[in-house]
Amino acid sequence: YSLSSLTSRLAIPPSSYYYARRAAAAPDRWAEARAALAEEFEAVGGSRGYRYLRMRLAARGIACGERTVRRLMREEGLEVPRLRRPRRWSSYAGEVSDAPPNLVARDFRAGLPNFLWLTDVTEFRLPAPGQPKVYLSPVLDCFDGGLASWSISTSPDAELANSSLARACATLSPGEAPWVHSDRGGHYRWPGWIAICEEHGLTRSMSAKGCSPDNSACEGFFGRLKSEFFHCRDWGGVTAEEFMASLDAWLRYYNEERPKEALGWMSPMEYRRSLGLAA
Repeated sequence: YSLSSLTSRLAIPPSSYYYARRAAAAPDRWAEARAALAEEFEAVGGSRGYRYLRMRLAARGIACGERTVRRLMREEGLEVPRLRRPRRWSSYAGEVSDAPPNLVARDFRAGLPNFLWLTDVTEFRLPAPGQPKVYLSPVLDCFDGGLASWSISTSPDAELANSSLARACATLSPGEAPWVHSDRGGHYRWPGWIAICEEHGLTRSMSAKGCSPDNSACEGFFGRLKSEFFHCRDWGGVTAEEFMASLDAWLRYYNEERPKEALGWMSPMEYRRSLGLAA
């Protein structure tokens, strides 16, 4: 069949065929960007999305729009693993004491460090047979999303929560007395926790019962943590002790090195140093 008969049958002009043929034979204008995207994606273990990768391309001197980066990632199969949703562990132990009011009211902004802290406990289930679950209790500072402290354990007991709060309080300067907001878990209603708050002049605040949006900033941190650190890796054969060491290292990386778009692509500690708030 001649080209004219084929294009006539398809109801397209011959010029469309020649244009498509030239386009297919032309060199890929995004070849450098594709290679750079693959390198940057692999460097972070496939855990960061298009915003971060676009920033990394710009740092290499490669200008790409947001839609272009998303298209190239899709074409190259660079997909961040989605967060799986197993049955959520709960620390709720009933109304064991009077609950303080929700003073935060979902406003997680803070103009100064150590003004508003958030805390919660999250669980990690390791696939290796016989390994215990691992629990993390962080104290998140709403000023920059950095971590004031954290504790890691294989037991979700009072010591886990109390130790993370005590470590955070040890970083306070004279006159600093943050609000500390949590859910209604039993950890935050037992005498040890309350005593630490009273000793350091902390103001307690609690979410409504079973209302995760009341502590959504902390839940969001857990989502990023599990997407970037946990779900994108194979933990088969890893012991709880090895996992806890890796988790501690990632949390230090989060504070010191992990760039955040909201902070001008600086880490929390870099942001504080830029403001003269940290040495």
